[in-house]
Amino acid sequence: MSARLNPYAAAPDVISAMVAFEKAVVSSGLEHSLIELVKMRASQINGCAFCLHMHSQDARAHGETEERLHMLAAWWESSLFTAREKAALTWTDSLTLISQTRAPDADYAVLREQFDEAETVKLTMLIGAINVWNRLAVGVRSAHPRKWAPEKAAA
Repeated sequence: MSARLNPYAAAPDVISAMVAFEKAVVSSGLEHSLIELVKMRASQINGCAFCLHMHSQDARAHGETEERLHMLAAWWESSLFTAREKAALTWTDSLTLISQTRAPDADYAVLREQFDEAETVKLTMLIGAINVWNRLAVGVRSAHPRKWAPEKAAA
């Protein structure tokens, strides 16, 4: 699969605005570990290999464990995540799959047990931002860096 275009070259003003939005959301006061879990989870749901690669590296660099990154795909069954993280992941799943879930009241109630109004807005904007990045990366076929080659492993 090859890239369809370079969005940074094709529309730099729009990308710059999105980068500024991303910076505002990331610096809004939410915990960095939570931010990376949300980005990873939405990227899993959206099938965005580019973002999964980037955010798994970012998460590890900030102390996230391999165990938690592996268990993120089944976070609701794992005891490795806090109630606050599970609330954020519930909301991430709900909003990322919004055409299916319609953001139900039950998911919002779980969220509000752990997040105040301002944090709810910040988290919702974070989920929106990563979904935009996922759609851009998947849509233009952004490729993640590759260190391992299956051809070499088989030899």
